[in-house]
Amino acid sequence: MVIGLTYDLRSEYLSEGFSEEETAEFDQESTVEAIEQALQELDYKTDRIGHVRNLVRRLATGDRWNMIFNICEGMYGIGREAQVPAILDAYNIPYTFSDPLVLSLTLHKGMTKRVIRDAGIPTSPFATVSNEPDIGMVDLPYPLFVKPNAEGTGKGIDSKSKVNNFNELKEVCLSLLQRYKSGLIVETYLPGREFTVAIAGTGNTSHSLGVMEVILKDSAESFAYSYINKEFCEEHVIYRLVDDEAAKESEEVALAAWRCLNCRDAGRVDIRFDTGGKASFMEVNPLAGLHPRHSDLPIICNFQGIPYIALIRMIMESALKRK
Repeated sequence: MVIGLTYDLRSEYLSEGFSEEETAEFDQESTVEAIEQALQELDYKTDRIGHVRNLVRRLATGDRWNMIFNICEGMYGIGREAQVPAILDAYNIPYTFSDPLVLSLTLHKGMTKRVIRDAGIPTSPFATVSNEPDIGMVDLPYPLFVKPNAEGTGKGIDSKSKVNNFNELKEVCLSLLQRYKSGLIVETYLPGREFTVAIAGTGNTSHSLGVMEVILKDSAESFAYSYINKEFCEEHVIYRLVDDEAAKESEEVALAAWRCLNCRDAGRVDIRFDTGGKASFMEVNPLAGLHPRHSDLPIICNFQGIPYIALIRMIMESALKRK
């Protein structure tokens, strides 16, 4: 069985003149190498394809694969993570991870929280801001937390993201709106413990692989798992596997969200506790990073004694069930 690999290589985009922050979600060569090696050890043949434009060119020349292992994040548009799956659907080529609907929905934090809220899954009150007049329409008690509506890897988040009054809210929103054209999400600030839950599987077969607490060191930017804190996590963050009551509650909320949104194969759900000590859904990552040492999903597996090849096997087995 031939498995094509689709990915966005960070070094390629940097060489084209994109910035470090613009390429923060893209993959290192070592990630692609690790995935490819694991697949080959599982007796699959592999073919590196690369980004979506390469995929289009290869398809146009008649190339086909039995399955695509897809980790493409995309560069442009609210549907950028859905581009590769949508193209593969058109050619009836199966692939790992979630479908175009899920990847478009979950990239939009506001839309995702609407679905989660309507399903009765706990999540903090929120508002979306697309332009300056929207700022005055935010009717939530302070403190609030402001972040880009359609970015990952902590982009646009720093120590100023927690705001305590309207003047701070306006200042942060106006600054971010200049940089992020997909708008912002403003949420009730959650002051409690923060967890990320690793999930494998699809639908009713999905299950937790472990719960990791994210603890900011004194050297970290305050209040949040920000871009700087993630980019330099070895310096600023303590990761700790937990199995207490808070972890169990986090697992329940995370699995409910994963199944509600129809996410597939493997990923992560981020949870934070509110002022009342209850777990609250923050975000879902259905296209989680897979660097064997630096990405949260493999880190949790490492804590649990799950080898990297076993994680890749789980992802492939889940995807092959659909095929």
